[in-house]
Amino acid sequence: MNRLNWLKSITERLPDEAEGWYWLGIEYLERQESVQAVLAFTEGLKVSSEDQKPNLLEKLVIAAQPTQPPQATQPTQPTQPTQSAQPAQVQSEPVRETIQSNEKHRPFQVISGKKSDSNSDSKDSERDVINFDSVAGLTELKKTIRMKIISPFQNVGLFSKFKKKAGGGVLLYGPPGCGKTFMAKATAGECRAKFIPIHITDIFDPYIGVSERNLHDLFAKARSQKPSILFIDELDAIGFDRAKSSSNFRGVVDTFLSEMEGIDTSTDQVLIIGATNMPWDVDNALKRPGRFDRLVFVAPPDEDARESIYRLKLQDRLAEGVNYAALAKNSEFFSGADIEHVCERAVERVLEEILDTGVERPVQMADLEYALGSMTASTLEWLKTAKNYVRYANQSGVYNDIEDYLRVYGKRL
Repeated sequence: MNRLNWLKSITERLPDEAEGWYWLGIEYLERQESVQAVLAFTEGLKVSSEDQKPNLLEKLVIAAQPTQPPQATQPTQPTQPTQSAQPAQVQSEPVRETIQSNEKHRPFQVISGKKSDSNSDSKDSERDVINFDSVAGLTELKKTIRMKIISPFQNVGLFSKFKKKAGGGVLLYGPPGCGKTFMAKATAGECRAKFIPIHITDIFDPYIGVSERNLHDLFAKARSQKPSILFIDELDAIGFDRAKSSSNFRGVVDTFLSEMEGIDTSTDQVLIIGATNMPWDVDNALKRPGRFDRLVFVAPPDEDARESIYRLKLQDRLAEGVNYAALAKNSEFFSGADIEHVCERAVERVLEEILDTGVERPVQMADLEYALGSMTASTLEWLKTAKNYVRYANQSGVYNDIEDYLRVYGKRL
């Protein structure tokens, strides 16, 4: 099997993999089969991700470039000039018609790929919308976010009368596994805004100046798609305190500060949501008014929220006789991730028993109690650390929300 047939078989087996269509198009280009290359790149565009689209579009444009036949580019030298002039003139007409027809069809094929891709993306996004209905519990947090974040986006006219802009920065902080990332996605769904997640790998680069340029490009992308929400997970890795970091890292933080609020930058209609487990490691300049001026504490779920999470995690599983209220009461300080792990361990216990005995049975309360008894809340260590920061480093009142939480639950730690 030659390379072309091998690539064809791959695209037949994996039609939703854009990379296979890309290399099939490259193979057709090397064989100078432009029409087949255009078709391959177009199919790749339909199933490509945002990162793959630029390469596919670039190759698609190259494949769609009109090429003149060899007769027009390399004419044979006539032996009798008077007799060969007429055939050359006749031969140029179909060449011109071919070029014109290629020019007519070239933009159509490029746009067709983009349209198909955008339609499929919009249908997928409609099916996968996450909003506050998808978040169990956290009622008080939802009220805070609705007032501080969602209302300015949905009532632009009212807020503009009071010169209150929709946008800026909001920092979600709290113990790991309590739903900061999921809450950010739900906020974007409630605002009906473009959600642009940023990962550390999208920014950092070993070459000097490239990390700063990557960060600037991501902010420029968010500003070009207003209203939009730019979500930065693990913010402390990007906006680390400059007093604690090396000089090589300062350029990224300085660029971040400038993009958040600089002389020639604006975050109007662009909401930047940061999430971190360690707000005390975030540079103080990022936490001042005008940048991340709204800090929202995402606490471990309360008893009602824990009960809702247990129901959510067990609703599609084979389970019976489960006392959700008792489970929620006995899992204080457990995060959403901890509760999910309890359910997984209970299911594993049942599956092990079924494999040993050959008798199938559902997940029962005893299995969940056994899994719950073998675990401790992962948030305890974070809360104890936060307690020290509240006691000794809260002169500015940044951690007042944690202080209020510890005032209610701190004696049980």
